[in-house]
Amino acid sequence: MKAIILGAGQVGFSIARYLVQEQNHITIVDHSPHVLDTISDKLDVQPILGFASHPDVLDRAGAKEADLIIAVTSSDEVNMIACEVAQSLFKVGMKVARIRHQNYLHSDWSEMLAPQRSAIDVIISPELEVAQTIGRNLRIPGAFDVISLIDESLKLIGVRCLAHSGIVNTPIKHINSLYPNLDLAIVLIKRDDHIIFPSSRDHLLVNDEVYVITPKEQLNLIMETFGYSTSESREILIVGGGNIGVNLAVGIEKEYRNVHARIIEKDPVRCQQIAGFLKRTEILHGDALDYDLLQEANIENCETVIALSNDDKVNILASLITKRHGAKRSLALLNNMQYASMVTSLGADAVISPKALTVSTILKHVREGNLQSIHPISEGNVVVIEARARETSHIIGLDIEDVTIASEIMVVALARQDTLHFLPNRMNISANDKLIIVTHKESVHKIEKLFSIRPYYL
Repeated sequence: MKAIILGAGQVGFSIARYLVQEQNHITIVDHSPHVLDTISDKLDVQPILGFASHPDVLDRAGAKEADLIIAVTSSDEVNMIACEVAQSLFKVGMKVARIRHQNYLHSDWSEMLAPQRSAIDVIISPELEVAQTIGRNLRIPGAFDVISLIDESLKLIGVRCLAHSGIVNTPIKHINSLYPNLDLAIVLIKRDDHIIFPSSRDHLLVNDEVYVITPKEQLNLIMETFGYSTSESREILIVGGGNIGVNLAVGIEKEYRNVHARIIEKDPVRCQQIAGFLKRTEILHGDALDYDLLQEANIENCETVIALSNDDKVNILASLITKRHGAKRSLALLNNMQYASMVTSLGADAVISPKALTVSTILKHVREGNLQSIHPISEGNVVVIEARARETSHIIGLDIEDVTIASEIMVVALARQDTLHFLPNRMNISANDKLIIVTHKESVHKIEKLFSIRPYYL
């Protein structure tokens, strides 16, 4: 695949790094020669100096032959115009644009950017992505990531191991014998900064971040096994009344009737603005680090605190202080991920990276090909693939064991007609089977080859 990335910032660099590893031809455009020199020293990409929306620059970047353009410059307007130029002059097949300003995405005006009216095929809004991701996580108290698979029959959840959980210090191979009614596949362990693709000999430790796939009917049982419990009435505290916090509150009001949300916002003018359109959310004016205000917010009974201010330091301190004062779970939004492992080691349950979410969402859209969907997890180091075997796919007739590679490729589930086979063993793969496969990002191309179509002759 030939792809052009417009913007060599952190998001552009991360996308380029992942796509280069998958043997794609990548050209990256930026107006800073220093940034281009830095990225060229680290990655095998073709650098082009210039303004991303200019036709001559896109021409020099090879837009005529490009399969994909990803516009992630710091300007929404440049990203939008670049996609229009790529469509009208060069007929690029797929155009992805990052758009930050919510005014463009407001329901009153969003029709302007609908695919039938604009050249943009996929719009990525970091603020909406963060709010929607947190909203999904709130459905399962204790989880820091939740993804639905195979028409929601399976759930991929991220959960932190608690000290009082019975599953801690137990070898994975013994979990089924200790919990015979439990169906789960542990597909990833993140321990400090290390990624572990688990084998049956591995075991879980306190504070491990664990990704588990399980049938949706077993979600409550899974969370109880990891030491979490659900409650009828739930209280959520949001630190920061910016766009992310407000979008999250709007989603809570729409979807969670049993959740009472509060927002702490420092700016009195902003408090008045958001109070005007939030119906059930309580707005508190003040400093989230003020203990008296936290008491007013009923912090000791809070199920989850989500720190979403524009200041990483405030988010770090708020997540740690509220946890110390009784909140059961705290999440902190961080733009600088260098602090991530320190924050979780001090007591916060999880950190949220807008940049990592943006990269994961973009990769999900551009990587699919013959695969139905790809879900990057743990900052894209591991991916969960949902794929359907077509009649002429190379994978037809292979056994599950033929596809599995220890510590590299795991087949978690196979759906055939209306039957779901969880952790299947010694099954031959037939046409129209849906498979859930977990693998390292470097092995995605192997899965794509298995599901590619065999040439045939009449």
